Amino acid sequence: MTTVEFEQPDGSVTTVEAADGESIMRTALSNLVPGIVADCGGELSCATCHVIVSDAWVGIAGPPSGFEDEMLDATSEEREPGSRLSCQVVVSPVLDGVRVRVPASQW
Repeated sequence: MTTVEFEQPDGSVTTVEAADGESIMRTALSNLVPGIVADCGGELSCATCHVIVSDAWVGIAGPPSGFEDEMLDATSEEREPGSRLSCQVVVSPVLDGVRVRVPASQW
């Protein structure tokens, strides 16, 4: 299993086990991690699963795809260099221990 750390706006961190092949969004929802709305259920048609991948993991998680990059312009919180839509980040062993920050708002 791969672990994913979710950092909340107040600095608290929730560490969960994630199944390889699942998205970080699905992992968050399955583990009741607050702050990930995922209105579209992972269909890349909203921007309510925005997360910011920590600096140490940005290169490993990779850049957003073209359409994801456009969708990130519609997030409620200002996008940052590590911004990703968590529905597009697939968990794999290379991401073991990845930390993502949940923005204060998804709306």
